[in-house]
Amino acid sequence: MTKPTEDQKRRDELIDELLMDYQGPESFWGQSGLFTQLKKRIIDRTLEAEMDNHLGYTKHNPQGKNSGNSRNGKGKKTIVMDSDSLELEPPRDRNGTFEPQLIPKRQKYFQGFDDKILAMYARGMSVRDIQACLLEMYQVDVSEGLISQATEGILEEVKAWQNRPLDAIYPIIFLDCLVVKSREEGRVCNRSVYLALGVTREGQKELLGLWIAQSEGAKFWLGVITELKNRGVKDIFIACVDGLKGFPEAIESVFPDTQIQLCIVHLIRNSVKYVSWKDRKAVCEDLKPIYTAATEQQAQIALDAFGKKWDSQYPTISQLWHTHWERVIPFFDYPEDIRKVIYTTNAIESLNRSLRKVIKTKGAFPSDASIVKIFYLALAHIAKKWTMPIRDWKAALSQFAIRFAGRLEL
Repeated sequence: MTKPTEDQKRRDELIDELLMDYQGPESFWGQSGLFTQLKKRIIDRTLEAEMDNHLGYTKHNPQGKNSGNSRNGKGKKTIVMDSDSLELEPPRDRNGTFEPQLIPKRQKYFQGFDDKILAMYARGMSVRDIQACLLEMYQVDVSEGLISQATEGILEEVKAWQNRPLDAIYPIIFLDCLVVKSREEGRVCNRSVYLALGVTREGQKELLGLWIAQSEGAKFWLGVITELKNRGVKDIFIACVDGLKGFPEAIESVFPDTQIQLCIVHLIRNSVKYVSWKDRKAVCEDLKPIYTAATEQQAQIALDAFGKKWDSQYPTISQLWHTHWERVIPFFDYPEDIRKVIYTTNAIESLNRSLRKVIKTKGAFPSDASIVKIFYLALAHIAKKWTMPIRDWKAALSQFAIRFAGRLEL
């Protein structure tokens, strides 16, 4: 067993001395507990050491006589740190030239406090909610200005992220749009938030960008697709989209070799939009044989059977599927391994569900900038969970190499 050094012995003695007054968890973790006192002492001593370095001599050292500057007592300052607030006594100098490094002047919050604000903002909390939460947690009343200041830097970060270079190849890309409300000149209006989610050659999900417009349209999507190409994307194998008119043609004008697959989830959602609650479950069950069919022919038979059963009550459903059939049937040509990856477009739907949880408490965003900030922070929080490749990706990649021969090695 290694014999403890003198430094280790001194540290152990210090800890033993601190624990002499230990009387349970509250005496350790409480507002005036041992742990809080220890943090305060360490910070105060560090500030004193910074002052020594600034003046060039230690406290009470004769070397400081006639040096041109000296200590001038102590101030009082409260900072928020971790889960409590600390009352500090930072030293002052007569010339007023001392600039603390550990906790700079006018800083009331320890490093990491802004991160807590951003984390709450990313979860959809309003400014008032954040203020109330911080007041409860730290007994500190935080101004709206400080919260805005903490989130303001996000816009520059978004700008850099939105213009970063992208991979040359994305085997699959999901394109979708969410509608939110925003205030414009005192009026509440709709804003369309465009999202592009790619799957890399390694099977990792990657959000390629977000864009805001007044409404969803194929013309705007054309600009989005063009931007992706300008940022380095050279090939997309499969693009999963909703049923927006002109959308497939917009993609094919930029990436002519890309196969367009209509999002089955969007199609199902539009199918049951006007179905009564008592019939919705049965309608969904009868739609399932269509999109789970092994072949296009079996899917057509299932669609005909659905029409015979439900056209008398809901004639628009089978008509909707027939209208979009040419964009549905590519799905039946894919082998099972690729189907598993794009089946029901789980990736984009999962992303949308997570985003809706964040924005569901928002009546209307105060500005487009606030939409960008909260969506970017929420997406960054969601992306932290994307640590593993999509399930069954290796098998799908083998099928991609066969089906799109020569394009995977671009």
